[in-house]
Amino acid sequence: MQKEDINLVWFRNDLRVKDNKSLSEACLLNNMKTLAFYCLDPRHFAKTKYGFKKTEKFRAKFLIETVQNLKENLKKLNINLVVFHEKPEKAIDEIIDRFNIKNIYFQNEWTSEEKCVEENLLKKLKECEINSYDNQFLFSPDQIPYENYADLPEVFTQFRKACEKKIKINLETPIPSDQTDANLIDFESEVPRLKDLGFEDFDIDNRSVFPFQGGEDSAWDRLNDYFWKTKKLQVYKKTRNGLLGTDYSSKFSAWLANGSISAVSIYHQVKLFEKKITKNQDTYWLIFELIWRDFFKYMSLKHGNAFFKLDGINTEKYDWHFNPKIFQKWIDGKTEEDFVNANMLEIKETGFMSNRGRQNVCSYWSKELLQDWRAGAAYFEAMLIDYDVHSNWGNWMYNSGVGNDPRNRKFNIKSQAQRYDGQGKYQRQWLQNNLF
Repeated sequence: MQKEDINLVWFRNDLRVKDNKSLSEACLLNNMKTLAFYCLDPRHFAKTKYGFKKTEKFRAKFLIETVQNLKENLKKLNINLVVFHEKPEKAIDEIIDRFNIKNIYFQNEWTSEEKCVEENLLKKLKECEINSYDNQFLFSPDQIPYENYADLPEVFTQFRKACEKKIKINLETPIPSDQTDANLIDFESEVPRLKDLGFEDFDIDNRSVFPFQGGEDSAWDRLNDYFWKTKKLQVYKKTRNGLLGTDYSSKFSAWLANGSISAVSIYHQVKLFEKKITKNQDTYWLIFELIWRDFFKYMSLKHGNAFFKLDGINTEKYDWHFNPKIFQKWIDGKTEEDFVNANMLEIKETGFMSNRGRQNVCSYWSKELLQDWRAGAAYFEAMLIDYDVHSNWGNWMYNSGVGNDPRNRKFNIKSQAQRYDGQGKYQRQWLQNNLF
């Protein structure tokens, strides 16, 4: 029996139907059915050399919710999302056995682990037309005013000003129109549960500043609440260094990280807010932060695996150390700094930490304790709901003195605590008054 010809959409960190170039392009070929697939790769839930899993329970739960929502939203378009708990390069065999894949569509990734998976998967699709897209940027690679990635400046401000001057942000790619009922391919699959990934189910800590669910629908619910219901966007810059409550910042980072919402979509919503409500430094500052996100993506494109090496991307040399006992004390919030401890307990119990907290605990780990910054970055990778490979490792290098900070700043932890938690409310919440 002849296999049916199909278009295949491989979802990676683009778990949405709106502003998804891969999905949109696949759906344009109406003479052929479209099938989508996603893999929860077991390697992402294996233990690292540090003893914790590469992805721990907080991000795993958020990801499961996201994939479930994507499956539901694709079904409304009469597209089936087949979900595997398997390596992508192995899962593709089951699809190949059942179908003749004429075209495959996916979002480009370039860091080494993702690229290796991609290359191994595509080896099995030699007769297939490959279609890949740069759909995770605000400033797309074909727009930036540099001929080669090697020409990218190392200083954020230079990159930002050049791009802001030259680039007009793309319009969003609309949600594809519903495919016909006949397009829905029968291929049963279930989204894995937490226990399938090796975790016990859990309730969100009532102190969490990120009590949100994963998924595209939740991302847009959050945007509508933060922009249009509470209008908190108009004070974003003033509040973004907060530590307590859900609304001190937009909290978009987790949905951006797995692609439940795009930077382009957020940008256009900011512009609409500026047109309808107000335009000020606060509204611009959210765009400013989206540009930072792009900057670290371009730095990883420029520097490749140097992003993950001890010396980072600059020429400074340090006498790095790694002491497992010191590492465990840092993780458990048992250092000599109460402000560090409070932040470390927050991430341990909720999978989230403020931007202000992240800078402080990173500076303390790398510049006070002089410990291998990569261990800290790996812990954040495991724990953070909003882990993004480029932003996480780029920021860790930046704050550890081996990245893009031209001033190589070191945080005064006590001064920071006094400035951002002068009454000690945040520290008391996490340290339970024991040290006050």
